[in-house]
Amino acid sequence: MYLVARIENVYMSKIKAAIKGVGGYIPPDVLSNFDLEKMVDTNDEWIRSRTGIEERRILKGENKGTSILGVNAVKDLLEKSGCNPEEVDLLICATVTPDVLFPDTANIIAYKSGMKNAFTFDLTAACSGFLYALTTGAKFIESELHKKVVIVGADKMSSIIDYEDRSTCIIFGDGAGAVLLEADEEHGYHNSFMRSDGSGQEHLFMVAGGSAKPASYETIDNKEHYVRQNGRVVFKAAVSGMTDAVNKVMKMNDLSVEDVDWLVPHQANVRIIDTVGKMLDFPKEKVMMNIQKYGNTTAGTLPLCLWDYESRLKKGDKIILTAFGGGFTWGASYLTWAY
Repeated sequence: MYLVARIENVYMSKIKAAIKGVGGYIPPDVLSNFDLEKMVDTNDEWIRSRTGIEERRILKGENKGTSILGVNAVKDLLEKSGCNPEEVDLLICATVTPDVLFPDTANIIAYKSGMKNAFTFDLTAACSGFLYALTTGAKFIESELHKKVVIVGADKMSSIIDYEDRSTCIIFGDGAGAVLLEADEEHGYHNSFMRSDGSGQEHLFMVAGGSAKPASYETIDNKEHYVRQNGRVVFKAAVSGMTDAVNKVMKMNDLSVEDVDWLVPHQANVRIIDTVGKMLDFPKEKVMMNIQKYGNTTAGTLPLCLWDYESRLKKGDKIILTAFGGGFTWGASYLTWAY
């Protein structure tokens, strides 16, 4: 009995990786639906009815990459949380739009943010990037080898969007969010259900720019460095993937819809968000949504939701985050809010 009690005590007191702060940044320049009407064959009503988006933010200026977004989000996070940047020992940046192929954008963000004692790396999982990075970062905290971990989700999607393609240019925007993970014995990250399926590469992808098809005059002329997607296939896969992942996580943690305070879905499209919510029987007031303001910021959507809703979150709130991205990648994570 003594041994059983000891084992149960160790299990119950397992250190959790808790979110102890949230930061965000959106660039000042707005690209509205009315602006897009002048650029491509579309209109405000058509965009709103199909995506729910009213405007998105664009990072303008020469030589301004994703690290600019990430640095500003991290500075907001550090200021609000009171965290000394030199105390951060790991920074992970989820992005598909790195400043350059190397060095890592995470490396640049850490340097410009004064994180002199952190090791850093980028993680690429498209729109699921932040969720994957959060799960990865949580494990570093749980190992007790790291005390302060910063997770950044950031993308300058305007850098890989063809503004003559109305199927993609109406959807995406630029932005970044960041969270600080620290150890907590009561609240924080519990577990995840994550999956991927490489067959999805033909439905949401970029043709050129990697080692298989490096940049050339031909790839540039053929616009092969822009996002391409098969909308119908992606819609069905996203709804199915996120719904299944959330159900799996709820079952893993013996949760009902009534138990969960917030569902935080990837902000891809209002119809996807609404459909996932309905299939899971989540009331709209428990589903976070800000796609109307920012569009789809890819790895930035989940932390920007937490940033926008931070004042409405209460210590102990049960939260499920879910995402679906190109590749395909998808999953869901369960955590309890720590402040």
